[in-house]
Amino acid sequence: MNPAAGPTDSIVDVPGVSVGHATIADGDLQTGVTAVLPHAGNLFRDKVPAACRVFNGFGKSVGLLQVEELGVVESPILLSNTFAMPACVDGALDLLLAENPDIARGTGSANVVALECNDGYLSDMRRRAVSREHVAEALRSAREAARRIEAGGPPAGAFDRGSVGAGRGMSCYGLKGGIGTASRVADCGGRRYVVGALLLTNFGRLSDLAPRGRPLGKEIEELGGPAAARVRAAASDGSGVGRPGDGSVIVILATDAPADSRQLRRLCMRAASGLARTGAVISGGSGEIALAFSTAYTLPHDPPAAVAGAPPPAIMLPAIHEDLLDPLFRAATECVEAAALDSLYSAETVVGRDGHVRVALSELALG
Repeated sequence: MNPAAGPTDSIVDVPGVSVGHATIADGDLQTGVTAVLPHAGNLFRDKVPAACRVFNGFGKSVGLLQVEELGVVESPILLSNTFAMPACVDGALDLLLAENPDIARGTGSANVVALECNDGYLSDMRRRAVSREHVAEALRSAREAARRIEAGGPPAGAFDRGSVGAGRGMSCYGLKGGIGTASRVADCGGRRYVVGALLLTNFGRLSDLAPRGRPLGKEIEELGGPAAARVRAAASDGSGVGRPGDGSVIVILATDAPADSRQLRRLCMRAASGLARTGAVISGGSGEIALAFSTAYTLPHDPPAAVAGAPPPAIMLPAIHEDLLDPLFRAATECVEAAALDSLYSAETVVGRDGHVRVALSELALG
């Protein structure tokens, strides 16, 4: 049986997770920042188990090397455009250093996780419009959403999707892409866990779009009307992003299942099957990256205090049994697929740099 969606069909159905945006929509500047918080506390002191998987490495993301080595995330997860990675690091460090005076003095450095896609078709990336203040705005938005949820408010509507935040200038299958999200509830041996996905979509050729096998991209290529004509005119224009069809997708997966970093890496692998269900082929000039984390427990920055005469302290970590992972894998596949499509259906048409346009799927008269 296929897993059902969570209450809001979004990544915030995973307990503790919140999302915030800062959007820049000003002529040739169509860009922004999206922040994902695994929990609303101090992530440096209370890290979450995590893993990443690079399907194609044409990307300029930050912090993945340490995530792969140590299996934790200790900062907000930030999404933006390629040239905004320095601003994302600065903005996240502003928060981490303010919360943790011991960083780089009484303890080690901090590992910021920031991931990117190239929004140069719609936004003038050379102007490097995203600032650390925009990052701070996205982080404030995410924490405000977390406070609303903690106060008993419904998580529905806690964040927008489509042409917002990091997704403002992104393209998907020659159409307007951006931020998409979904969730699924998996039954693992009688225990229910949530898997949520948030995607930043900026990939694919129009002709490849084929959700559940329906040749939707080819249908759009044959449509009449001005909106379809604008789609076709822009679909072969790779200005600012390289060859048509190149681009990237960032997949963020969250779950409340007790999984360790090795199991979360296995979960990341299922992002590829979800993307493939929409028609993705992962071109050589694109960056496809998945990052997964669990909110089931946290890992303290400091080791347990030693007790005289006792064995060395150890941290006992819960982990779901391997034989119960398949429902989580299916849930991940389905919510990645749904989130990719959500980014298309939620987007609005955007006109940006040099008059470039990406048309929203909702503007097309499809049967």
